[in-house]
Amino acid sequence: MKRVTALTFLLALSGAARAGPPPQTPESFVKAGKLLDVRSGKMLSNRVIVIRGDRIERVAPPDQVQIPAGATVTDLSRATVLPGLIDCHTHIMLADTDDSHYDEILLKQSWQYRTILATLNVKKDLDAGFTAMRDVETEGSMYSDVDVRNAIDQGLIPGPRLKVATRGISSTGGYGLEGYSPEVDVPRGVQIVDGPVEARKAVREQFDRGADLIKIYGTDRYSFTPDGQEVSIPTFSLEEVQAIVEEAHDRHIKVACHAYDGPGLHRCIDGGVDSIEHGIGLDDDDIRKMVAKGTYLVPTLYVYSGALEKSDLEKSGGKTSRLQLHEASFKKALAAGVKIAFGTDAGPFPHGTQAVEFEWMTRYGMSNLAAIQSATTSAADLLGWADQVGAIEPGRFADMIAVAGNPLDDIKQLENVKFVMKGGAIVRNDFARP
Repeated sequence: MKRVTALTFLLALSGAARAGPPPQTPESFVKAGKLLDVRSGKMLSNRVIVIRGDRIERVAPPDQVQIPAGATVTDLSRATVLPGLIDCHTHIMLADTDDSHYDEILLKQSWQYRTILATLNVKKDLDAGFTAMRDVETEGSMYSDVDVRNAIDQGLIPGPRLKVATRGISSTGGYGLEGYSPEVDVPRGVQIVDGPVEARKAVREQFDRGADLIKIYGTDRYSFTPDGQEVSIPTFSLEEVQAIVEEAHDRHIKVACHAYDGPGLHRCIDGGVDSIEHGIGLDDDDIRKMVAKGTYLVPTLYVYSGALEKSDLEKSGGKTSRLQLHEASFKKALAAGVKIAFGTDAGPFPHGTQAVEFEWMTRYGMSNLAAIQSATTSAADLLGWADQVGAIEPGRFADMIAVAGNPLDDIKQLENVKFVMKGGAIVRNDFARP
């Protein structure tokens, strides 16, 4: 038996030697008329991006690249090419749904139906140029986001690269559904925990079920004081936040904390979360600590305009709104050097339209380049994918978009993406149309 095994091995080895090395994946090429180097902020002219498989191999001027006859070439010589965009705060299980319809969704829509909606939402997001996203909880759909992520990774459905938070975590008295008779057992939009022990168990359970990050609600119900200030109810004790963060970090995953203001926000920062979502009422001490700790702010500005702003003005007697408070808070954080990652809260407003957030970030003081960096290099860093996405550089995924004009001059160009590539595969190419 040993002689047969050895002979078989030698024959196989001989055959492999005759066959030679396996054939290489063929190269493809993208000709970029303009290419934004998001790290330096320089707009490069006339570059060729060499792609092998799903990765970028080289970026060089055309006189340094020999394109073989018959090679696949995508001509974007009339366009500006950028890395694929990254949205760090989405809700794929919600489809253009404001707070007034939240109860109806949880009471009447099955997890399966909402998962089907999610497959439509992620396609819209990808078509709009978002090639990676961080989805921050399923709003009562349990672990359905894990299935959507896996289906995308397996090539079953089109969509961005996803990191998913599964259920979200809050405490008793925090998060909907609210206001029902005590004897009515209603579904919850999140997982409810009380105390450090339950908090640790929830993190372990969500990680076991496939969570890429943990999402907690550091504040819940809010109101306005007579002088126009916002007051939010804290959800967790500092010990509970610390327990969640420790368990998550032990598993090498990050913690995102929804928080508006006050003690709940302070405890999330002190407890070591990796990002503050919204951060509408950051005070000077919050900002100082976030800079020192390297805590990211994911602001989500646009979502608080429109109907939500009108509702807030009614609640505050016309004195203020979350949007007005958010503007002041965002400007202070920006001036102080808080790390900012692009996020939109898409779901309460339609998926595929979230590039409108860029206009609001620049309206409140961000440069066009900084806003783009927040959705590329900074967002990639927050996701833990800094070496994979967020820049058009060798070794990274060939995720890129193209627009007709120059987004450094006109940020609204990003609301009209005309070309999308993910992993070397073209998702859409309007420039190829006659």
